[in-house]
Amino acid sequence: MAKLLNSIPPKKGRASGLFITLNTALFFGLAACCINAEPAKQVGASEKRDNTFVCGNTPEVKALASLIFNDPKQTRPSLICNPTLVEVAERKAEDMAERGLVSHFLGGSPNSRLRDAGLTLPDYYGNAMSNQVEALAGGYRTAKSVWHALKVSKDHRQHLLAEIPFYREQDQIGVAFFKDYRTPHVEYWAVYVTKLLSDEPGNVYSEIPDKGLDIVTKDGEIRLTPTKKP
Repeated sequence: MAKLLNSIPPKKGRASGLFITLNTALFFGLAACCINAEPAKQVGASEKRDNTFVCGNTPEVKALASLIFNDPKQTRPSLICNPTLVEVAERKAEDMAERGLVSHFLGGSPNSRLRDAGLTLPDYYGNAMSNQVEALAGGYRTAKSVWHALKVSKDHRQHLLAEIPFYREQDQIGVAFFKDYRTPHVEYWAVYVTKLLSDEPGNVYSEIPDKGLDIVTKDGEIRLTPTKKP
């Protein structure tokens, strides 16, 4: 399948779907975007239903960040808009648009991309081919439509809403949006949510999820990655 998909040349137009790639194969689907983050701002749980959370400088990005934070099923008590995460999302979105495809593995894994940007992830986050931090989408015109698509995917929903304990400690977020009518998906979205290494004692998890090898499309989900155990 990977050879078949990679043999299709990029075409201009609109395509949509949610994707996570297998190894270095590049699959089409959900994409990322560009923006500049406002200064880091932490919002407590008591503010979650007041639409006060702001991340990014464009209406599209602010809308998606607000939907993620204020979703009724969001279990995180707080989120911090991290400018470095936003910058990483910008670069990722532009890269995907230039290549005319959507893939979690462009120049390394999502986890390694954050480490290469100077962010220190916990030691128990994977390295090569690992993804505990990134959600991508392409071909969705509005924040509401892409948020709906992301929630339909079990792995993306678990990550972005912190439905399992591993993700609940992630309190850093960066969101980006990029639009180019000359590219296959036109609109590209990227969301990074992660934990950064701190001096506080780390938690011990019996199961560590990894979205890295899963493939998600609008037609269904193929789960290829077994849950990792420490």
